[in-house]
Amino acid sequence: MAEIELSCGVLEYSDRGSGPVVVLLHGLLMDSSLWDATVELLGGEYRCVVPTLPLGAHRIPVTGDLSLPAIAGLVRELLVRLDLRDVTLVGNDTGGALAQLLAQDERVARIVLASCDAFDNFPPGLTGKTLVSLGKLSPGLFGAFMQQMRVRLVRRLPISFGWLTKRGDAVVREWIRPVLGRPEIRRDAVRMLRSLGGFRVELEQASAAMARFDGPAVVVWAAEDRVMPVEHGRRLAELLPRGKLVEVADSYTLIPLDRPAEMASAIRLVCDSR
Repeated sequence: MAEIELSCGVLEYSDRGSGPVVVLLHGLLMDSSLWDATVELLGGEYRCVVPTLPLGAHRIPVTGDLSLPAIAGLVRELLVRLDLRDVTLVGNDTGGALAQLLAQDERVARIVLASCDAFDNFPPGLTGKTLVSLGKLSPGLFGAFMQQMRVRLVRRLPISFGWLTKRGDAVVREWIRPVLGRPEIRRDAVRMLRSLGGFRVELEQASAAMARFDGPAVVVWAAEDRVMPVEHGRRLAELLPRGKLVEVADSYTLIPLDRPAEMASAIRLVCDSR
C-alpha cells in the first residue's frame, strides 16, 4: 500500500497496472481489499487506484469532517494530487453513493455503479440501519458491541454482513480488525456514523443528477440483492443518458467479492466505450 498526505491526514491506497485510469471506491466498514480479486482479473490492462477511505476499516486515524460529502471531497483531492484524469470511477455499496457525489467532477469521464445506495435507500437495509444506530453509542460501547463480530455466526447475520456477501467472510473478518483493536479507529468510526443522519436528502439529489452525466456508464446490480433494491439499479440505468444495466446472478451486494469476474467484465465494458 502506498500512502499520501491529504487534508485529513495520511490515506493508504493501492496503485496497480498501467493504461486507462480506474478509481474504485468501497463502502462502510470496508477497505480497498474489496477490489483485490477484481483488480487481479483486470490483468494490469488499466491503472487501478484503490484508496482505503476513512469509513471504519482504515488503519491510520484521520482528522476533520467525516461526513460522506467530505469523504467524497477526499477522493477528489486524491484525483488532483495524483493528477488522475479521464477517470473511470467505480463504486460499490456506499462507494457508489460517493461516486454519484463525484459524477459531475471534470476528471470523471466514465462511471460504474455496482449495487449501491441510491435515491431514498439510506441507510440501506438492516446492516446500514444497525450501523447508524450504533453510531449513537460512545466509542467504548461501540467497540464492545463490535467484539461480537469476531464470531462468524454473528458476521453472517442480516444485521451485519450476512446479506452483503455470500462468499466473502474471510475478507470481512480482516475488515473489522482495526475497529476491534484500535481505540482511535473506533473514534473515527463513531464520528463517521454520527455524520450520516441527514445524508438521505443529499443522496436523493445526487441520484437525480445522474440524468446530467453524459459519459459512458454501466450499472451493475446483484439480482438477489436484499439491501439495495434491484429496481434502483434499473432506475439509475434509465436515468443515465448512456447507461447500460448488467444484472449479476448468484451474488449479494458486494459483487466484487461474490462475482469478481462479472465485475471486471463490467469495468472493461465501460472503459472500452467512447
